[in-house]
Amino acid sequence: MNDFQKFGAVFIENDKKIIVNDTLTVEAPLEIRTNGIAYTVTMRTPNNDVDLINGLLFAENVIYNSIKSAPIINLDCIPNIAYVIIPDSEIGKGIESARNQTSVSSCGICGKTSFENIDDCLDVNPNLEFGTSLITQAFSKMDAHQFEFHKTGGSHAAAAFTKDGNLLVLREDIGRHNAVDKVIGYVLANDLLNEVVLLTVSGRVSYEIVQKAHHAKIPILAAVSAPSSYAVEKAEELGITLLAFCRNKRMTVYSHQNRLKITAGLTLSSTYEA
Repeated sequence: MNDFQKFGAVFIENDKKIIVNDTLTVEAPLEIRTNGIAYTVTMRTPNNDVDLINGLLFAENVIYNSIKSAPIINLDCIPNIAYVIIPDSEIGKGIESARNQTSVSSCGICGKTSFENIDDCLDVNPNLEFGTSLITQAFSKMDAHQFEFHKTGGSHAAAAFTKDGNLLVLREDIGRHNAVDKVIGYVLANDLLNEVVLLTVSGRVSYEIVQKAHHAKIPILAAVSAPSSYAVEKAEELGITLLAFCRNKRMTVYSHQNRLKITAGLTLSSTYEA
């Protein structure tokens, strides 16, 4: 499997639109079963899976040394399941409980024990329309309120906005998924969830943030950096308009582009490889 996939998208700069064929890093779930029992699901770029499994299980004290006989069953489609056989002499105490923490990909399904636990579908607003000004103004406001980041350069931010671009809450954290959780927790506690139409995040977008936005029924998700392949696939499936590379009056729209209304100066040029 390649480490990247091509996705059709709409690149916007200064309210001018170009159809692009963008290249994104692949993100896909991997279910790990140890000695026939579902242990965890983790998100990863599907390469070097044996190394990933060895390192993860060693770090979790599931194995002492190395997996000397671990048949990895790679399916022809995503998701993949890895069947790991661990000799009794190599089993550590970590095997006693299914993994219940986030992995290095910081994903919303990491810590689940099997694929049956993934995706609890809710509807998001299919009729919402918005302009590019909502996105540019939202990121300007988010940047102005990232006080921790401007002091340290080491924090991520997430923010929730109304359809009129009013900032409801911004939260910062060393983990971008934590920042999103803080934002959603605030709007839930203050009965503001129905007012949120836009969630902005710093950094990249992997599947977990799409999932969190979907659970909160937030129809627009916009990020400063790149999305993963799985984030785009799930945003399209779950009815979320996903935008990324939102900076300097530029943005790329990867899913449900019909919600976005561009004002003046709309042009359409030929497709290019981004």
